[in-house]
Amino acid sequence: MHVKYFLVKTLRAFITTFLLVVFVFFVLRITGDPAQAMLPDDATEEDYIEFRQIWGLDKPLMEQFWVYCKNFIHGDFGQSYKDGRDVFEVISQRLPKSVWLMGMSIIFSIVVGLPLGIYAALHRNSFGDRFVMGAAVFGFSMPNFFLGIMFILIFSMKLHWLPSAGSDTWLHLLLPMITIGMTRMGSYARYTRSAMLNVLSKPYIITAKAKGANRNRMVYLHALPNAAIPIVTVIGTSIGHMVGGSVVIENVFAWPGVGRLLVSSVAVRDLPVVQAIVIVMGLAMVLANLLVDFTYGLLDPRIRITAGDK
Repeated sequence: MHVKYFLVKTLRAFITTFLLVVFVFFVLRITGDPAQAMLPDDATEEDYIEFRQIWGLDKPLMEQFWVYCKNFIHGDFGQSYKDGRDVFEVISQRLPKSVWLMGMSIIFSIVVGLPLGIYAALHRNSFGDRFVMGAAVFGFSMPNFFLGIMFILIFSMKLHWLPSAGSDTWLHLLLPMITIGMTRMGSYARYTRSAMLNVLSKPYIITAKAKGANRNRMVYLHALPNAAIPIVTVIGTSIGHMVGGSVVIENVFAWPGVGRLLVSSVAVRDLPVVQAIVIVMGLAMVLANLLVDFTYGLLDPRIRITAGDK
């Protein structure tokens, strides 16, 4: 196993993270003065000056960035402009809810999407194949906020089966989980079908069929592992989209997670909280892609050997 392959991928992840921190810091600083949003309309010029001095906003931009980087390395994201609490404390109160929603949505989309894609590949051009692909196209074509609103109208307001807001019980989880999961489930089914059809047409699979090999063994022990790389790719890259989409869905279903906190913090220009959340979301995407790269190397030794020779 080439260590160089994993070191190169890890180094790229660190570089991406640094560029993310730089981009988020400077873009948020040039979008406006937080004092204008945080202070009341009757605030005096002295109040604005005092606010900027307290939070270090009166210092040169590069000095602010240097201080932020030093604190960031030590895990200090600063204090919230809104209530003075540590940003890590503010986010950590909401993060478990978001992780729970995201995790269950990913599991739901994989558990449903992959078997549907395998079924469609094994029954190519049948009614079941067309139905699955039609549902898949519908799933990833619909905006998730539209699906969320439709689910609320049907299952909460019309049928009264499920709650439309909050996170008190597991019933509150179902609608946002299905909403987020459906948009990715369609992609998983579609790409799984395509990858499986490509592998099922290979000579060694055709030969195995001709020799009367057990169908389940052929599909799950030979075809599926060889189709895993494109499937892993779409799952890994879609995690980033799900993280971004969860911001909208958390607000649609009043789910008390990080996404809802982000929207409320943007409204009052609480910069330390906003930039910390954006960086955390960016890190989630970087780590997802890094995990995909590592999985490539484990699934196909040719990839890490080729990368290690470069």
